[in-house]
Amino acid sequence: METTRHFTATVYVVEGGATALHHHDRLGIRVPPGGHIDRDELPHEAGLREVREETGLDATLVAETPDIDAPAGEALPDPAYVMLYDVDVREDGRVAHQHIDHVYFARVASREISPGGHDEAAPDAWEWYTASDLEASELDPDTVRLGLEAIEAVGERETSAGR
Repeated sequence: METTRHFTATVYVVEGGATALHHHDRLGIRVPPGGHIDRDELPHEAGLREVREETGLDATLVAETPDIDAPAGEALPDPAYVMLYDVDVREDGRVAHQHIDHVYFARVASREISPGGHDEAAPDAWEWYTASDLEASELDPDTVRLGLEAIEAVGERETSAGR
């Protein structure tokens, strides 16, 4: 059996020291905005599109973009992580589907969730988690760690920018 792999992008959005997570019905867990990268998109573009579609918010990445002289190319914003997730594991333990997920951190200017698509999670499916909320939660360990890192990264950027 061949494993199907798709490229995805996830963005932990932060506002006022909290990150937004929603309950994903199919997966049965809380996750940040994210989804598949379309054929004509770059990973960071897909992440920002997913944030707009799922939350209605305009996000600003806090990713570094390497400064490199490349006459025929350009450096892209670095994801905080690139993760490999098993999405479909068969009863015999074989993995049928995986996501290669580009994880970014971003700031947003509002906590007003207003999804842009008809098939998106409703606003009441979203919750804002502070660092202490994450630490006290029973969320998946990677979601807790990445959420905490996102809150810290956005806070550091805002402090260094004098906000």
